Amino acid sequence: MKKMFWILLSFLLLQGQVGATGKGLTLLEDKPPAPDFNLKDVDGNSYRFSDLKGRVVIVNFWATWCPPCRAEMPSMQRAWEQLREEGVMMLAVDVGEDEDAIFEFTASYPVEFPILMDTEASVSEAWEVRGLPTTFVVDQWGRKVYRAVGGREWDAPELLKTIRELKEVP
Repeated sequence: MKKMFWILLSFLLLQGQVGATGKGLTLLEDKPPAPDFNLKDVDGNSYRFSDLKGRVVIVNFWATWCPPCRAEMPSMQRAWEQLREEGVMMLAVDVGEDEDAIFEFTASYPVEFPILMDTEASVSEAWEVRGLPTTFVVDQWGRKVYRAVGGREWDAPELLKTIRELKEVP
């Protein structure tokens, strides 16, 4: 619960700064390792992050009550439709909510990529999420290479180009 307070507070503080859709991705120079996790989706399927090693993975931390999170979901679906055939994985990690909240949300915002539940906010804490939405792009070696705090248009050509280029790095 304490973690949810900090995420909510961070969101409220950031909302004035990033309420509008942001543009690009911030390069994480040190490329820290992405913490492993094992989370379930709303259908009860388990996803272990370490099983995705060898693939570029977009990991979006969000919540249904977060306006910028809701606003970026359609563009994430459009990006997923373009990237999934290229071997890029997309995961949306809902922070602090249960399957009922997510189910109600997806009735209005249908998505095809996995939506995982971090009901205790332990994964978002391990990934050092300070506000919602926060998205990481992880390279095929399991390192966090890019971060985006605030909403984005994920199907924007420049973002897709950056993600595709990361996939091609030897």
